[in-house]
Amino acid sequence: MKNIIQSAFNESARASIIAAVSTAEQLVATANLRPLSPEERRRYGSVNEQNKLLVNKVLDYRTSAPQLSSPDVDWTEFASDYEMRAFFESMAARLHSLASQLESGKIQHDHDNYQDALDDYTYTQYKAGVSAPGAAEKVATLKVFFSRGGAGSAATPETPANP
Repeated sequence: MKNIIQSAFNESARASIIAAVSTAEQLVATANLRPLSPEERRRYGSVNEQNKLLVNKVLDYRTSAPQLSSPDVDWTEFASDYEMRAFFESMAARLHSLASQLESGKIQHDHDNYQDALDDYTYTQYKAGVSAPGAAEKVATLKVFFSRGGAGSAATPETPANP
């Protein structure tokens, strides 16, 4: 299948995307967020689904029966943490979806480029066969990207590697 994707962003759209991502990166950086070290990830862990249900139920009780809430908990901070966690989860899901779409587009464009490169190699082999100037040198240069059936090596012209 040839040219499986026809997407393109003009320079203005690319610049807008770059600016938007840069702005998001700057806002996140100024929010005092930093990656956790592997040790910190182990220490803080991840709140599993059962524990999220506990947090949600405690919040429900705080809302419906505040007199039952512990006076030792800073409930303003609890609500702030809860809202920020929901915001982060929502933004992470949206960014993950966006990253997945971009990765899919990249894969499709990679495939198109690779198929065109194979077509060009085949054409160059033809041109070398009719002694076109420079074709034999080009085939020799490109030939290193192909093997003649060795396991685990580069693609053969008959069996291209996945891009």
